[in-house]
Amino acid sequence: MPMCAEIITVGDELITGHRIDTNSAFIAQQLTRIGLEVRYRSSVGDSLEMMEEVFRLALKRAQVVIVTGGLGPTDDDITKKAIVRVFKRNLIFHEELLEELKKRYAARGIEMPAINQNQALLPQGATVFPNKYGSAVGIGIAEGGTVFLALPGVPYEMKQIMTDEIIPYLQRLNIGQVLEVVSLRTTGAVESKLAELIAPGLKLEPGVKLAYLPAPSAIELRVLAAAATREEAQEKAQAVVRYLESTVGKYIFGRGDDTLEGVVGQLLVDNDKSLAVAESCTGGELGMLITSVPGASRYFLGGVVAYSNEAKTELLGVDRDIIAQFGAVSRECAEAMAEGCRRRFGADYALAVTGIAGPGGATPDKPVGTVWIGLASLHETYAKTFSLGTLRESIRDRAAYTALEMLRRNILDIT
Repeated sequence: MPMCAEIITVGDELITGHRIDTNSAFIAQQLTRIGLEVRYRSSVGDSLEMMEEVFRLALKRAQVVIVTGGLGPTDDDITKKAIVRVFKRNLIFHEELLEELKKRYAARGIEMPAINQNQALLPQGATVFPNKYGSAVGIGIAEGGTVFLALPGVPYEMKQIMTDEIIPYLQRLNIGQVLEVVSLRTTGAVESKLAELIAPGLKLEPGVKLAYLPAPSAIELRVLAAAATREEAQEKAQAVVRYLESTVGKYIFGRGDDTLEGVVGQLLVDNDKSLAVAESCTGGELGMLITSVPGASRYFLGGVVAYSNEAKTELLGVDRDIIAQFGAVSRECAEAMAEGCRRRFGADYALAVTGIAGPGGATPDKPVGTVWIGLASLHETYAKTFSLGTLRESIRDRAAYTALEMLRRNILDIT
C-alpha cells in the first residue's frame, strides 16, 4: 500500500475559525496524485508545547509529514522553534538568504524591516525550498525513515513551493507507489441508492478503494488504485470503472472536473439546440449555473425569474385559472411556465422550476421542499415533482441541478 502522510496546519486563526483552512485540501490532492495516502490531518494553535506534541505524534504514525504555517518573522511564528526542539538541532543563520531578501525589498523600493533577518535562520542541515513570492522558504528534514516538510501558510506561496519544489523532491526520493485516480461524477441517485446498486457485484483488488463523495451538484465515485507501475494501477482502476459503468452508467454524467452545467451545455452545442429557463423558487440560480460555463452564449438565450403569480401570468403567459385551480406549485403550472418560456424566447428547450423553498408557504399536501420542474421542447412538455429537503438554500441548489439533469436525460433519451 502507499506510504502514509500527515498534514498539519498551524495557527490560532484556524483553531478559532477566524480563517478557513484551504491549504490542507490542496496539499492532500497533490500528495494523492503521486501515490501517497493522506491518513491524518491535524490543526494546532500557536503554542510551542502543543506544536511539539503534534509534530512528534505525526512522526510516529506517518512517513511524510507536511506542516504549513508559522514560518513568518513575527513573534507568533514559532514553527521553526518547534522543529528544532523535535529534531534536536540548532537554528543556523544563512547569509545568502538574507542577501536575497534584501535584494527583493530593494527591487520594490522598500527598506527591509530588521525583523525579517529571522527568515534567514533555519534548522541545521535542513533542505531549503525557494519561495518565489514571499520571504519564508520551505524547509525539509529527512531523518529516521521519515520526511518532515514545513511550508509557509500564505496559500499562493504554499502552492508554488508545493508544486515546483516539494512534489519533484518527493518523486526523486521514490516515495510512494503509483496511484491511479479516476473520478466518475453522478447525479439523479442518492448515495445510498448508488451503494445499493454497486455493492452486490463489487470486487476490489488489493490496493484498490472506492469512495462515495456527495455534494449538492453531484455524487463523485472516486476510484483509487495503487500499484508498482502505472500500467498496473491503470488496469486495476479501469476494471472498477467498467463495473461502475455497467451498473450505474445512466447516473454518470462526467469524469474528473466535469460539471453538470458544462456537460449539458456541450450536449446542446453538439445537437445545435438552444435553451431558455423560467424560474420561481430558484430565483435565478439555474440561469447563473448555465451562464457560469464559458461560451454559454452559444446555446443559452435567456431566462425569466417569475417569482410572483402575476409575473408567471404576465411574463410567461400562464393562465390565471391554472394557478387558481392547481396552485403555482403544481404540474400544470410548471408545464405552462416551460411552454410559455420556450415560446417567449423561441428556444428548442425550456426548463421551468416552481416550488416551496420555505420556511413558510407549505401546506399539508405541499410541504417545504416540494418542487415541480417542467421541461418543454418542440415535441413534448412534461413536469416532474421532487422532494428536495427542508433547508432553503439546499432546496434551491438541488432544484437547479435537478432541472439540468432532467434536460440531460431528455437529450440522451435516458429513462
